[in-house]
Amino acid sequence: MTQPEVLDHSPDLSLTGERIDALLTASATGGRIAQERAEELVRLVTDLYGSGLEHMMEILFELGHLDDRTLASLAGDELVSGLLLVHGLHPYGIEQRVEDALEGVRPYLGTHGGDVELLEITDEGVVRLRLLGSCDGCPSSSVTLSLAVEGAIEAAAPEVIGIEVEDASPDSKDTGGLISVDSLMSRLQVEPPGGADWHVLAELSALAAGEVTSAEAGGLSLLLCRIGEDLYAFVDRCARCESSLAGSALARRLGGGLGDALLTCPSCQVHYDVRKAGACVDVPELHLNPLPVLADGGTVSVAVPATEVA
Repeated sequence: MTQPEVLDHSPDLSLTGERIDALLTASATGGRIAQERAEELVRLVTDLYGSGLEHMMEILFELGHLDDRTLASLAGDELVSGLLLVHGLHPYGIEQRVEDALEGVRPYLGTHGGDVELLEITDEGVVRLRLLGSCDGCPSSSVTLSLAVEGAIEAAAPEVIGIEVEDASPDSKDTGGLISVDSLMSRLQVEPPGGADWHVLAELSALAAGEVTSAEAGGLSLLLCRIGEDLYAFVDRCARCESSLAGSALARRLGGGLGDALLTCPSCQVHYDVRKAGACVDVPELHLNPLPVLADGGTVSVAVPATEVA
């Protein structure tokens, strides 16, 4: 008999960072002095725990326990790794962290028939990549891969100032140089991928940062969200329980960067990484179906397939 899948229902620490931001914002209602005191309190607590982490690392080193296995375990824990990054204590350099991030996202890329190669990291902090393979049958095509890779790198190496992607897929019309993710998306304007049609969505262009909403286009229910200036669209269906994601909200991982955001299914509580093109955090083989988004001036369009993606 197949054993039922057991999920970790421990408290969601990713909500802590979001709650801290909300409390700091709320403190502003008490006046400038109250806000400054609240911000100072957060800084002092952060510095205190940062000093504690630094002392712990020094003690482990002096005792001879800070070996490769221990370092790998610390760097492999998402929460600990994030805190070490915040305080400049991460044991691995930028190149290894980027390589590890790419290795972590390769199983997801493989589900779309793709892969990624690290070409170089420039002295200025620009990561240059080459996308390999293709998303066979996926309407997001190279955009899906780009978003997944971009999100993984930003989470592992927040000091990266830019990511340049070379599309090496057979269908690429421009193989003569590097193109940015934004440029890659703009090329979709000529012909939507996978036989899809562009649909203008006023709901998406009106979204504020951090907001999530639902919409209908081409007979398909969509989930739309914005992280900073970046817009995202997904087929509105949880990959685990197949229920609607309407009512879900964006939350930041504890220790994650400002642009690090998760969507939580209101029904089964699994988490999806928005910047990794909807990869499921709890069940790695699952993912949402992302759709290409094209911003042209004040108009935002989404490429909706004629038939729903499996």
